[in-house]
Amino acid sequence: MTIPTPPQAEPTPYPPLGPSADRAPAPARRESRGGVVAGVIVGAAAIALTAGAAGGAVGYVVARDASPTTTVSAAVQGGSTSVVPGSIADIAERVSPSVVQLDVTGQQGSGTGSGFIISSDGYIITNNHVAGPAGRSGSIEVHFADGSKATGTLVGSNPGYDLAVVKVDKTGLPAISLGASGDIKVGDAVIAVGSPLGLQGTVTSGIVSALNRPVTAGGEGETAFINAIQTDAAINPGNSGGPLLNSAGAVIGINSAIASMGSGASGQPGSIGLGFAIPIDTAKRIVDELIKTGTSTTPILGVQLDMQFDGDGARVDNVTAGGASEAAGLQRGDVIVAVDGKPIVDGTELIVTIRSHAAGDTVKVTIDRDGQTTVLPVTLTASKA
Repeated sequence: MTIPTPPQAEPTPYPPLGPSADRAPAPARRESRGGVVAGVIVGAAAIALTAGAAGGAVGYVVARDASPTTTVSAAVQGGSTSVVPGSIADIAERVSPSVVQLDVTGQQGSGTGSGFIISSDGYIITNNHVAGPAGRSGSIEVHFADGSKATGTLVGSNPGYDLAVVKVDKTGLPAISLGASGDIKVGDAVIAVGSPLGLQGTVTSGIVSALNRPVTAGGEGETAFINAIQTDAAINPGNSGGPLLNSAGAVIGINSAIASMGSGASGQPGSIGLGFAIPIDTAKRIVDELIKTGTSTTPILGVQLDMQFDGDGARVDNVTAGGASEAAGLQRGDVIVAVDGKPIVDGTELIVTIRSHAAGDTVKVTIDRDGQTTVLPVTLTASKA
């Protein structure tokens, strides 16, 4: 879907998103008809969806797994302590060597985030809001669990998905296992590993609290739309880009955002048990494209949306000439109420739903036109990101 620079707030009366999430908290989105919308006020405290950072640059986290909750325990046998196979301690011991801390410096400042190794020859996945600020002239220093470090290079990033790939010139690295986010269920156990507030190697656990949660985050003209996994695992600034693991120790999400209440003199947010992760099934395609070409595609519907529309659904403000929606028969004023049978409550949910697909996929778009419901098949096209 072609949306110039979507307004960074929902319709009235909620406040707009704040400055860069990497420098200051960007508001959360209000829970509305199933979606997450900007500027929730709980009592006197605003809940903010933060892409913030420790030291000024990074900060989300999330998630959980697709299996029953494991036991955190150690068995004492013959006077020695051994880790119970399948426990959180076991998973942390196996996975931690694959999780890294990223210290990033760019024109706008510096900050700390997390990432994880996906190949033995040095490719690392993280968030765009973590590594993106380095650009082509900044620096990325990668710290490994064994205490060693290396200089990282930004291979490519996609701000719309809040994903980035970093490469280090090392071999023989311990690659992490990637799972399938499509297999997880609400209530599954999950584990988050990263560097909250610069504390490398921190492990937290929780469950999957919700799935397909529409979340926006961003700033400085870069807004990410995430069809997120919600978790109650403790996630804090600096966890961004780290893995969300299932009970087998496989990555099912990339920690990317938190809803939190600012506190203290600095207003730095902390975890209140509402974290959000990018599903790994969505991330795999983007990461593969970034590694192969340095860029990636974003599927688009070929419409501009009226983001001020406050009814149910997403209202089409304009149809891109020659685009997929024009070919399918969509018109200005149509209200998109479902995609592939899944109800659409607002423009943000439509965007994250479309971005969970790939260019070339055909989706069934249900529209309300003057009170009449019609289903139109639309083949998504690609926009470079």
